[in-house]
Amino acid sequence: MSSRRVLVINGHPDPSGQRYCTALSAAYLRGADLAGHQIRRLDVGALKLAPIQSQPEFLAEPDETARAVQAAIRWAQHVVIVYPLWLGGPPAVLKAFFEQVFRYGFAVAAPGEKGGGLMKGKTARVIVTMGMPAPFFSLVFDAAGLKCLTRGILRLSGFSVRSTVIGGVEGSPEQRKAWLSRIEALGVQAR
Repeated sequence: MSSRRVLVINGHPDPSGQRYCTALSAAYLRGADLAGHQIRRLDVGALKLAPIQSQPEFLAEPDETARAVQAAIRWAQHVVIVYPLWLGGPPAVLKAFFEQVFRYGFAVAAPGEKGGGLMKGKTARVIVTMGMPAPFFSLVFDAAGLKCLTRGILRLSGFSVRSTVIGGVEGSPEQRKAWLSRIEALGVQAR
């Protein structure tokens, strides 16, 4: 397997580093690093990106922080996004992150321009954690909180996307350790 450029985005809003999403992000990076992939990491909770509040604001040039994130995503061949499910979807801080970063001209062509999704050729893995059992999320909620990210943002932008749903994260320490091992193995493969 050839070396890939891997960016892991920890989408948990808490920048303290004491969350399971942080541990999952670290496990993926550890695996990728062991396999010789080039790695970078972003922690959304530490970036301070505010939600977009108007169309003119969305059409304006992004600020320095958003431009730095865009550069990291351009660099990456494979992007991993790890986040907790909050009230059925991504946390507001992660949604603001995507609003600021995935603008016209970066992620998708502007209306009326050709090109569609500008991230074609890149792959992504979305890892979402939740307290409820994963099958319940899929069957009862139709995984809507995941689809808004995988379909409405990433695939629309041209990414080829895979997802991992980790339910019952408040379960036993053994289950949590097993998931960390699985995520590390995904990091080794950079997939």
